[in-house]
Amino acid sequence: MQLVVMAAVLAVAGAGRRCSSNCNLTDAIIEVESCIGNVEVRTTICQGQCYHEDLVYISNGYWPEQETCNGEWSYEVQHIPGCPEGITYPVARSCTCAVCNKDHMFCGRYLGDVHRCPSY
Repeated sequence: MQLVVMAAVLAVAGAGRRCSSNCNLTDAIIEVESCIGNVEVRTTICQGQCYHEDLVYISNGYWPEQETCNGEWSYEVQHIPGCPEGITYPVARSCTCAVCNKDHMFCGRYLGDVHRCPSY
């Protein structure tokens, strides 16, 4: 259940957010399943990019360690009126750029388009 909630946090995170490229704590609203159906919960997530140098050429040798926007996470419980059990959801406490943890996330090259903030 907690893994599903975390995936929902990451999927919803970008919707309607201000443009920022730094890794920081951001407010988010996620949908969590409860005994009365889906309910919206306000939480915080880590969002943004970390500085990374990409090599000019592809080498089988040296690859700089990629940093990703990671956070200190905890779980909170919210009780819903009419439900015998509370719902558990993730809350980011702090965010920092740290070396990508290959045990918990994909650390390969991102092959999609990188969206940039508009220049004003």
